[in-house]
Amino acid sequence: MPRFNLNWLYMLIAVMLLGLYLTNEGGGTSKNVSYDEFQQYVRNGYVNKVVAYDDNSVEAYIKAQHVKDVFQQDSNKVGRNPVITTDAPARESLETFLQAERQEEHFDGSVNYPKKSNYWNAILWNILPFVFLIGIWIFFMRRMSGGGAGGAGGVFNVGKSKAQLFEKDGAVKVTFKDVAGLAEAKQEVEEIVEFLKEPQKYTDLGGKIPKGALLVGPPGTGKTLLAKAVAGEANVPFFSLSGSDFVEMFVGVGASRVRDLFRQAKEKSPCIIFIDEIDAVGRARGKAPAMGGNDERENTLNQLLTEMDGFGSNSGIIILAATNRVDVLDKALLRAGRFDRQIHVDLPDLNERKEVFGVHLRPIKIDDTVDIDLLSRQTPGFSGADIANVCNEAALIAARHGKKFVGKQDFLDAVDRIIGGLEKKTKITTEAERRTIAQHEAGHAGLSWLLEHANPLIKVTIVPRGRALGAAWYLPEERQITTKEQMLDEMCATLGGRAAEELFAGKISTGAMNDLERVTKQAHGMIAYLGMSDRLPNLCYYSNEEYAFSKPYSEKTAELIDEEVKRMINEQYDRAKRILSEHKEQHAQLTQLLIEKEVIFTEDVERIFGKRPWASRSEEIMAAKEKKENPVVPIENLPQVEDSSLPQEKLDEEKDNE
Repeated sequence: MPRFNLNWLYMLIAVMLLGLYLTNEGGGTSKNVSYDEFQQYVRNGYVNKVVAYDDNSVEAYIKAQHVKDVFQQDSNKVGRNPVITTDAPARESLETFLQAERQEEHFDGSVNYPKKSNYWNAILWNILPFVFLIGIWIFFMRRMSGGGAGGAGGVFNVGKSKAQLFEKDGAVKVTFKDVAGLAEAKQEVEEIVEFLKEPQKYTDLGGKIPKGALLVGPPGTGKTLLAKAVAGEANVPFFSLSGSDFVEMFVGVGASRVRDLFRQAKEKSPCIIFIDEIDAVGRARGKAPAMGGNDERENTLNQLLTEMDGFGSNSGIIILAATNRVDVLDKALLRAGRFDRQIHVDLPDLNERKEVFGVHLRPIKIDDTVDIDLLSRQTPGFSGADIANVCNEAALIAARHGKKFVGKQDFLDAVDRIIGGLEKKTKITTEAERRTIAQHEAGHAGLSWLLEHANPLIKVTIVPRGRALGAAWYLPEERQITTKEQMLDEMCATLGGRAAEELFAGKISTGAMNDLERVTKQAHGMIAYLGMSDRLPNLCYYSNEEYAFSKPYSEKTAELIDEEVKRMINEQYDRAKRILSEHKEQHAQLTQLLIEKEVIFTEDVERIFGKRPWASRSEEIMAAKEKKENPVVPIENLPQVEDSSLPQEKLDEEKDNE
């Protein structure tokens, strides 16, 4: 069907006017008169024809020789059939009047009694439904074509690429200055931008720029922000879209959009294509649970692989992609020639967190009490998005209390709010429940202080937060590797709450559910994945198969793993009770202090248990930095490069989440 045009409306109006003209008996001047005047014209013999309608309206056609007597104009100025109109009292009275005038020979014309025709109603009832259907059809065609006029193709625009194009000097104002930290990642991305600006510098030496770069890292670390910075820095067109934009309910649409994307990119070459969350379309083929059906996603991935490194030339097109699930991507997508580089965007360390805080504190009005070094140490494991949330939450807290500037306490409250949740001081707890909660949290705090490799304590509270009745904040060491002894100490400290309940209250409660869940997962990971068991040494049963229907070990091995998990947890539980028994008086003092103050800090624990005999690795580094000396770090604590596929990341993630 042809596209809607305004000329259709003009043609419709012309046809209507033509119809009205034809139904007016050739046209002519019309004059409305009273019924008395009409009767007088009939008596004078001026009327040639009378048309009386069923609504008592009357039309009387005037004889040509009497036109001037009625209209005071010549016949050539009033048309061929001049007519006067009036309203009769009733059709019977009109008929009686005309019969009387006919007998007196004043009227010798014809009389008609037709039904009144409403041309506008006829037009509306016959044409309006078609106009309505045409409007509905045009509306749906525009919606299916992506909104607006949609360009040529109508509904077939569903196969067009949905990539958002940022031209040179466009609206993207993010630059590399807005990306704090990520020095290594920025260096590699800046090299890509520099190649697009000065390709001769590299081609003179025979080098070739990588065809693609994959940004890999946990959520919130700045992968998409880094791509925005590339769009702001590169003086070339930048296509941005998500992996889910290729997914559609229609068959073949994903592959069609991939072809259209690269067609547009070739026209704008040199340019950059950024695909966010590429795992939506780049999952490994053959692992989907669609049991043999024709998977549309696989067809889209095949087309993407062909376009990235097929027979066609894509010179001048660089592809950036981001994902936090690189383990599920297809191996063909990661090979050299497609994504030549994998740029790891990890969680920021201490110095990088300082830089991130510096960026997000620019628009916030802060006072002199804010210490960026303290905030950086208080937020281990926080991503860039988490730090941005901390700054925003601190500003909201300050505004809620009517302050003109955001202070140190506002930031600390924001960190507590994000980690533990909102305080619920109105939640009613009995005295027995408060004592049980205090004993539980004191068990965690005491063991974390007494164990060498446990995380140092920052703050303990028995004020309910979120879904927790009590909470403890720790300062985890930012390790590159973790030893078995460190993991066992952390497990023992985690079980300290349940051990304290059983040891000092004589009964256990439901408050240790989260602790038990964590230590169970940690023990299973140590035995089944990391080979840290005496009966199953040096074995790893970890598999990244997303849809695995069988375990990579036998039933006998599964029983052995269960036994080892139980043994490891029970050993650490007994160890926790033994250590707490040796420090029974200190635990009682800490419990009573918690009941009285509800919130205690590191200084309170140090006053009861004494100075912690083991300095953490971060404390050693900070002390050496203050003395401007190189830190002396034991060889076992030196950072080493690990395979990112090891499940240690999952264990670290569980600790960070807690």
